[in-house]
Amino acid sequence: MSVEQTITFIAQPGGHLTGTIRVPGDKSISHRSIMLGSLSEGTMTISGFLQGEDSLATLNAFKAMGVCIDGPDEQGNVTIQGVGMHGLKPPAEPLDLGNSGTSMRLLTGLLSCQGFDITLTGDHSLSSRPMKRVTDPITQMGAIIKATASGTAPLHIKSSPDSTLKAIDYSLPMASAQVKSCILLAGLYARGRTCVTEPAPTRDHTERMLQGFGYPLEINRLDEQHSTICLEGGGKLTACDIDVPSDISSAAFFMVGASIAEDSKLTLKHVGINPTRTGIINILKQMGADITLSNEQEVGGEPVADIGICSAHLKGIHIPEDQVPLAIDEFPAIAIAAACAQGQTVLTGAEELRVKESDRIQAMVDGLQILGIDCQGTTDGMIINGGQIGAGTVDSLGDHRIAMSFAMAALKASGDIIIKDCANVNTSFPNFIQLAQSCGLNVVVSK
Repeated sequence: MSVEQTITFIAQPGGHLTGTIRVPGDKSISHRSIMLGSLSEGTMTISGFLQGEDSLATLNAFKAMGVCIDGPDEQGNVTIQGVGMHGLKPPAEPLDLGNSGTSMRLLTGLLSCQGFDITLTGDHSLSSRPMKRVTDPITQMGAIIKATASGTAPLHIKSSPDSTLKAIDYSLPMASAQVKSCILLAGLYARGRTCVTEPAPTRDHTERMLQGFGYPLEINRLDEQHSTICLEGGGKLTACDIDVPSDISSAAFFMVGASIAEDSKLTLKHVGINPTRTGIINILKQMGADITLSNEQEVGGEPVADIGICSAHLKGIHIPEDQVPLAIDEFPAIAIAAACAQGQTVLTGAEELRVKESDRIQAMVDGLQILGIDCQGTTDGMIINGGQIGAGTVDSLGDHRIAMSFAMAALKASGDIIIKDCANVNTSFPNFIQLAQSCGLNVVVSK
């Protein structure tokens, strides 16, 4: 086992969060800016690019396919010389996407019709995550993809004798921005009009960015929950500069931390508040959190704001199911808020959490029980009764969001919380420890 795989966080009890900080750039937008920028015509600059391992996996994949990419520099500036829709070249070896499910699922769509064979691989965690949800619809479009018997990576994508895909009209069986994006990106190369209907709102960064790159698409709101997104294949992307806002998923840990720790007053700068991502704000406010937005503006088609958080007495709630897709990555942090709230919090409709980087439902329930919280997992969620967080050793299972959530739990703990297997925090938040220490969290790294 390498040194990197044995990183442990030791979070000491007490403290509060104060000051003004800026968390790293949005991971979802960083991924997509590399993908669409590489396939665009012209030269573009990305500012605020997230220099985490996941988004760097996407960047390195396109470098391996012949795209000239400079950066990122220390400020997260990246310059891409686009090669156009058909300018990618076959890589010399399989593309290793590390721990990044976004990279693998979106690239499955983009690379399904490039005219060359390619293999997508990943680490042990990524290789255990379900891929049939993307390979099935892309195969319906005419792609030739071979996975393992259980439908997981490595994915072997074969060049099709017919160099174009056929458009489909696809209804998602469950709300998933990654599956929606995979099909839309494949639709760029399809004959005809590809449509995706989603059963509930999911993050819409792909749609916004496609339009920013000059690619027309149509969005039809069928009702409050259902939407259909359609585009015609055969168009082109025109390079445009992108300013990546701070990631609300990374901000979520600090929003929870400042809410639960007494005497906290924290400001998070330039955070993306895309309405398909603000479930964390809506849920915490329903729990009684003191959260305010200021300096609201739109940058590159994405709404951003400064988020202010002060200490609050949280109460347990039944989390509305319509908020679940809008906060799917934030539930480990929300579970910590629930553990510190008065009363019971019930989460339902979140079965997707069982197939993330870890089974996040089980990981959070196991960890909270170790720390003395009365909680249980259900098939599609959790039931958490608020109480006093104790001391103990928990296993993050190599999941970055589990690790950072339990680090914040120490703000209300009675003793040290030791968190094992934290190396993958670098996938989304490479400076988490330093930034957390700077605003008052008592956490150190042990190897």
